[in-house]
Amino acid sequence: MAKGGFPGMGNMGGMMKQVQKMQKQMQELQEQLEEKEVEASAGGGAVVAVANGKKQIVSIIIDKDVVDPDDVEMLQDLVLAAVNEALRTAENYVSEEMAKITGGMNIPGLF
Repeated sequence: MAKGGFPGMGNMGGMMKQVQKMQKQMQELQEQLEEKEVEASAGGGAVVAVANGKKQIVSIIIDKDVVDPDDVEMLQDLVLAAVNEALRTAENYVSEEMAKITGGMNIPGLF
């Protein structure tokens, strides 16, 4: 048998070290994502939605001047727009951070 392992297997030890390093980095990223917050607004800042890196909405701020009982639909639209944009921003952040770890490889099921 060839020195260093099975013939044709390449450097399995080196590959395992890379996998372990990637796993450690992903664990660190998971911890960072809990604390990372992004925000998005709608209506010129009338509604602000804040999401964390785990793609959860953590707060919504609504300017009292935009609350009009006769136009609830507008407020609903603003909240929806701010929330969707905050979630998109969080998703983009996660994708960018994951690409740094995986070298751009798309590994299904990671996040």
